[in-house]
Amino acid sequence: MAKTNKKAENAEAVVEAVSKTDQFFEKNRNILIGIAVAILVIAAGSYCFYKFYWQSAVEEAKNQMVAAERSFNQGDWETALNGDGDNLGFSQIIEDYGTKGGDAVYFYAGVCALKLKNYEDAVTYLDSYKGGDDFLGPRALACKGDAYVALEDYAKALSCYEEAAQSSDNVFAAGYLMKAASVCEELGENEKALSIYKKVKDIYPNSIEGREIDKYISRIESK
Repeated sequence: MAKTNKKAENAEAVVEAVSKTDQFFEKNRNILIGIAVAILVIAAGSYCFYKFYWQSAVEEAKNQMVAAERSFNQGDWETALNGDGDNLGFSQIIEDYGTKGGDAVYFYAGVCALKLKNYEDAVTYLDSYKGGDDFLGPRALACKGDAYVALEDYAKALSCYEEAAQSSDNVFAAGYLMKAASVCEELGENEKALSIYKKVKDIYPNSIEGREIDKYISRIESK
């Protein structure tokens, strides 16, 4: 008998809950319909934005990158950076499209500015490069170090070169270390320069730098 009463109580509770739910929906029908419509509008708007604007802008940016990259590969830094009147350069691509053509646009722009001796612009562009490419990442740091050397900010240059070497696990790291050692000498930190030269000798003996490293070591040790 107790079980029957318990079942009846549970059934009544369920009926009451359903009734309250129905009342809630009935009372807030217009609000709930408005929320549903808003969600659908946002979803449709997001899809249209992606389909008809974002994808189109990405395609346009990539098309513009082709001509700029061609000029870059030819060493025509001015045209690559600023365009030729018919095709955009990296600076205008950044202004119009941001990174829609790829993160490398900031790397390319930074290198162009560096080659054109616009060192502060080079640092600004290279600071904005956030790509995770195993080659371009360390290369961007090294180029930024070159710009700082030209600006005679040797402490920042050294930091860039050291980070570039640490970020690179290939023979390019030897070149970055050589630049770091050179800056150390410029700063009068000969002991640190010597330790870096020895690091090149120990870790990258078969690199171009490693084959000639003994003369750098001998030169500092003889001071």
